[in-house]
Amino acid sequence: MKKIIGVRFREGGKVYSFDPDNITVKLGDSIVVETARGLELGTVSEEIHEIDESAIVSPLRKAVRLATEDDIKTASELREREKAAVVTCQEKIEAHELEMKVINAEYAFDGSKIIFYFTADGRIDFRNLVKDLASVFKTRIELRQIGVRDEAKMLGGLGICGRPFCCCSFLDDFQPVSIKMAKEQNLSLNQAKISGTCGRLMCCLKYEQEAYEDLIKTTPRVGSEVITPQGVGTVADVSLISGKLRVKFEDESDFVLKTFDKSEVQAKRGANCPNKKAKKQSAPTENAEAETEQ
Repeated sequence: MKKIIGVRFREGGKVYSFDPDNITVKLGDSIVVETARGLELGTVSEEIHEIDESAIVSPLRKAVRLATEDDIKTASELREREKAAVVTCQEKIEAHELEMKVINAEYAFDGSKIIFYFTADGRIDFRNLVKDLASVFKTRIELRQIGVRDEAKMLGGLGICGRPFCCCSFLDDFQPVSIKMAKEQNLSLNQAKISGTCGRLMCCLKYEQEAYEDLIKTTPRVGSEVITPQGVGTVADVSLISGKLRVKFEDESDFVLKTFDKSEVQAKRGANCPNKKAKKQSAPTENAEAETEQ
């Protein structure tokens, strides 16, 4: 077993593991750690805990020290310089007439490098831009192209639920989300209603998907025949969350709809699966419908 701590470098950013190296830390402490880019200042998001050494992603770098007042002051100054760097970079982009938009800038803790994050529709030849920026900032320049989901994570905002974006508040990594999830959760397939501000399918479709998949396995499908306390009928509507079924009973002249709990009914033996034929017909386009949003 190995002792580690979790450190986050940006609010809502990914949590990275480090060796505490006998430093006593508590949740929320600012700490200086050794990274591939050199020394960085982060915040302790997971206190000291033990995990199996086989689960550690190598190399496990060490914590250097608890942050001093000077370290915190330096980090604060860099955040201010990053805001000015974004403005300067965008001005240079416009001067070079490049079809790209700078989203954020990130200084290395020792000031030896600036990373600019940008979005663009395709590949961009920014070699001349890098030279121009290097002459202005007198340091190493790195440009990284990101997607619209990463853009939303960096910029932040409020979702249609009225709460801050999940991606910039607690999600460490983006999970694959597909239109199939919206269908199984009986949601409107209107893109405006199931897409986030970034234009991609909402991350929250993933949260309850496993629960819906379990409910689908134990709930009769629409169109299937079931045996109820009042006889045999056909399922007309299903509410997966409440477990209620509306069952249609037909007679010679009309039909009646009655509501039952799924525990009160059972599938009629030998009844054909109502969706089997539909599945065969839609097989060629199934991949397109379940296309994953990255």
